[in-house]
Amino acid sequence: MTRSIDDAGSDTPHLVLVGLMGAGKTTVGYQCAKRLSRPFVDTDDLVQTAAGMTVAELFALSGEGRFRAMEREAVGDACASPVPAVIACGGGAVLHADNRRQLKRSGFVVWLQAPPEVLAVRVGRGADRAERPLLAGGPVTTLERLAAARASAYEAVADAVVDTGDRSVPEVVDAVLEEYGS
Repeated sequence: MTRSIDDAGSDTPHLVLVGLMGAGKTTVGYQCAKRLSRPFVDTDDLVQTAAGMTVAELFALSGEGRFRAMEREAVGDACASPVPAVIACGGGAVLHADNRRQLKRSGFVVWLQAPPEVLAVRVGRGADRAERPLLAGGPVTTLERLAAARASAYEAVADAVVDTGDRSVPEVVDAVLEEYGS
């Protein structure tokens, strides 16, 4: 499964992070971007900017289908950037085959993983949980279900896997950049 940046070729410069909510995509992505001196792009931020509302508001007002359509546009826009970037994708972005193809074609994809219990602690803090509409039920049960449902999609798109479970952010950044080949 592991492919180095040399294998990815010069036409696939982006470092792309995928994984479930709470895996660290935004936090780790931002730090990777700083270390690589690249722009950082979060596809959820692109959706929120385009929609003029939060992801939670978009889910509530227009439903998951509208969010996923806007997410596909955001992934396409991020992948089309001619400037090498670090891209953090929303947890469900890999569900759509077009997104998976674009991510594989335009970047080196790292799947950030952690056990559902760890993810639940991370996303269950304060207001952060309110911004995650898929966690309306119990977070551990929901994350276990999402992990099982999405595992094959993450596996299909990932060039490398990094466990974030009991690592600090700097340790995860180091591991991601080592997989990336920088």
